[in-house]
Order: sequence, then C-alpha cells, then structure tokens
Amino acid sequence: MEYYVGLDVSVKQTAICVVDRDGEVVREAALYTEPETLAGFLHGTGLRFKRVGLEAGPLSSWLYAGLAAAGLPVVCVEARHMAAALSAMRNKTDRNDARGIAQMMRTGWFRKVHVKSQESQTLRLLLVNRRTLVAKRRDIENTLRGTLKVFGLKVGQVSHLRFDARVRELLVGHPGLVEMVAPMLVVRAALLDQYHVLHRKLLETVRRDAVCRRLMTAPGIGPVVAAVYRTGVDDPGRFARSHSVGAHFGLTPRTYASGEIERTGRISKCGDELVRTSLYEAANILLVRVKKWSALKAWGVRVAKRAGAQKARVAVARKLAVILHRMWIDGTDFRWGKVAAA
Repeated sequence: MEYYVGLDVSVKQTAICVVDRDGEVVREAALYTEPETLAGFLHGTGLRFKRVGLEAGPLSSWLYAGLAAAGLPVVCVEARHMAAALSAMRNKTDRNDARGIAQMMRTGWFRKVHVKSQESQTLRLLLVNRRTLVAKRRDIENTLRGTLKVFGLKVGQVSHLRFDARVRELLVGHPGLVEMVAPMLVVRAALLDQYHVLHRKLLETVRRDAVCRRLMTAPGIGPVVAAVYRTGVDDPGRFARSHSVGAHFGLTPRTYASGEIERTGRISKCGDELVRTSLYEAANILLVRVKKWSALKAWGVRVAKRAGAQKARVAVARKLAVILHRMWIDGTDFRWGKVAAA
C-alpha cells in the first residue's frame, strides 16, 4: 500500500502526519526541523511513500534538498494554494495543518512549486544583499535630506558620489549639527564601500556565466537584470511554452469571467517581484535610453502611442520575459529583426 505524508514546518519543530490511500491517519509525530531527523523517522516506519509534501517557505529549499537526497518523493506546494485549502479547517494547529497537507498529497489537489538549484540560490543571495545595501544607503540619504531642511539646509539634486561632500559643505558653520550628522555619513560611506564589493562580485559572476552573457545581448538587459532573470527562471525547461513566462512573473492581466460578467483587470503581480520589477526597468531603458531601433522597440512605441507609456512598459517587459526565455532555450543571441519581437 502507498502512503502520503504532510509536513507542517516551523523553525524549531515540524509536525508530521502519515495517511494511507483511504485517508486514515497511520502515524503522527512532532520532531526537530532537521532533514536527517525527518528522513530517519519516515524511513523508520518501513512504509512506502507516494508523496511527501511541505509548504513553500524560508526553510523549504533546505528541507527539500535534504529529503530528496534521502530518497524520499518530496513535493513543495505553493503557499497561497495551501493556505486556501487549509482555511476550511475550523481549528488551526500544527497537527491539523500536517493532516491537511497529507490529505492534499493523497488527493493530488495541490500546485507544485519549483525548488531552485543551489547555484541560483547563491546568486540570488548576492543580488538581494546588494539590493539591501542600496536601499539602506538611500534611506540614510533621504533621512538627512529631510532632517537638514528643518535648519534651512537644502541638499538639492546631487549624485550619490557627491552627496557626502555636499552635506559637509552645508554643515560648515553648524558645529552642533556636525556631531549628529557625521556618524550617519560614516555609516553611509561603509554601506557604499561594501556595495561596491558585492557589485564587483556580481559582475565577475555574470562575466563567467554564458547564459547571462547571452541574455545581455538583448537591448535594455544589463548584468543585474540578466542575473535576476537567470535566478528567477533557474531551469528554462520547466516552462512548456515561452509565452507562459510572462504570466509566471505576474506580467499578464487578471481575468474575471462569471455568468454574464466578464472583465480584464490590471496585471496579476504574482510570482517573483524582483524579476518583475527588473524586467519593467529594462523595458523602460529600452524604450527611453536605447538609441538603436529594433522590432521590439518599434512595437513598444506603437503600444505607447495607442495605450500610454506605462502600459507600453508593462507590455515590453512581458515580451522581454518571453524573448529571453526563447534565447535561453535556443542558445541564440538577440535578433534585431521581426523574428525576435514576434
């Protein structure tokens, strides 16, 4: 007989439930959240498992890799789908959630999530850390701009390279303010230095990666966007059709059709936010800054004239997602003719 397992994962403990094909509970336990501990318990039952399910979350990649290495048929389930399925339960406990996940594994009513490779996870860590340093630097700059205005000191428009010198120039003759602002400038300088360290690391990684170099042949795609897209897709073979990639990253409109009501809304914004925003920025660069004309840019300009600049950027971002996937699958560089923009 085949059995099904549900794992409700938390930081310290994981609730386990094993059910048979009729849905009857066979085993239950609460163990430390360690792949070896969970795998040891499941193998120790002597049962043959059809599916072992866990919810997508911060620990899911680590647990998935460990359980898969132990020879278990592990499945990672989309979090929103699981939350909707478990919402019908009257009492929410870890034990009940594990039972619900086990029943989902038995019935097959779940949406499987692709677990990214270790290589993609490492590159994504680099990208997220780099982005965090940029955000913190901007927070400090905006804080200083706002607080100095109270004293009539206006920083004005200045590049981030000249920001420090501009602030110190304004503080001349205000010794009391220097003591409070100087530590902020020191922290900002440290953030900027470490950002350059991570950025150089990112450029080195992209330079060595053949896929990223190929993606960068498309207009508007720089090293950062290429790396973000690579980590977002991870395995291009998991998409049966290139046209599915745009919807996967939330760049297609929502549709509501029920009875006599049928309407199309804004884009769904589901999926990887970092990939979606990066493609949007790349589309804006293509339409505004890239001087060389291509069929893709010409199409985007026509959309902008007909529907507005914002919708054109979203449309071009969706096209870019599709084209980049096709380039990756075919192993070809961007083509500037009509075939590339089709």
